[in-house]
Amino acid sequence: MRYQDKGNNKDAWNGRVRLNVKGQVNESTYVQGRFLNEMDFKGNGDSNTTMDQLYVNHNFSKEVAVRLGRQPIVFGNQGGWLINPNKGYDGAQASYKNGKLVLTTGFGQLNATKKNAAGETVGTEAADSDVYFAQGAYDFGVAKLNADYIASKEGPSDDRGEIYGVGLNVPVQQFNVFGEYWKNTTADDYDTAWNAGLSYGKADWKKAGTWDLAVAYNDVDEGLFAEGMTGLQTTPLNFLANATNVTFWNAIANVTLQKNVQLHAEYAFSVDAEGVDNDDDSWAVSLNYKF
Repeated sequence: MRYQDKGNNKDAWNGRVRLNVKGQVNESTYVQGRFLNEMDFKGNGDSNTTMDQLYVNHNFSKEVAVRLGRQPIVFGNQGGWLINPNKGYDGAQASYKNGKLVLTTGFGQLNATKKNAAGETVGTEAADSDVYFAQGAYDFGVAKLNADYIASKEGPSDDRGEIYGVGLNVPVQQFNVFGEYWKNTTADDYDTAWNAGLSYGKADWKKAGTWDLAVAYNDVDEGLFAEGMTGLQTTPLNFLANATNVTFWNAIANVTLQKNVQLHAEYAFSVDAEGVDNDDDSWAVSLNYKF
């Protein structure tokens, strides 16, 4: 169950149920699916059940695996702020995991649309565009480094994007200092994004009373939000439908109230969207059950 204050005198009160199913075909292959039902408590009482994930995974070895189908995809720290659509993408990917090194590459179609600050759809470029991507990460022990690449393969030439990103996470006891930088090399202007933040703790689903908190400052140009829909539950990035740049602070917290019950909260504040007058703060809170 989730409540969202989207700013601009708009809010939402909704619920969501996700049911994961997994079928083991053999020792090397399994099929993973996820049923999704969403309901709007304030508006229409009807709800629809869909399958937002359905893919087959085959392990060639302990290190190498391939996937085919509708599967999750995440770019950006803090909940996948850049790309983390509910329905992921339809396509294929190959991955290599060997100790501290993780490499992933894939091709497919994003299942996301661009929305404005009111949550209204303003474009379907992301859903209509095939993308190629590559991700790499290495854990040095004292720090974790990641690098990402995203290339849009369809649409008018002016809309095609080629985006590079690099991120760093430095653990210090229970703290983490993190940040990342993104660049759209094909955009004429307003082509970068970066953030820097600090997190503390870790909310464990199995341990009541555990919690975590992350706060980050974000500076995002419009050229870095055309590839998909954000995973944030707050709405500052949606201003990029009409703005050239947006800056904001974002806080995300989780508290385990009891085993398999967590309270999740997000708050975007000090929002400044260039060219937009009503760039209000926004927040969201949700109660999540895991079974």
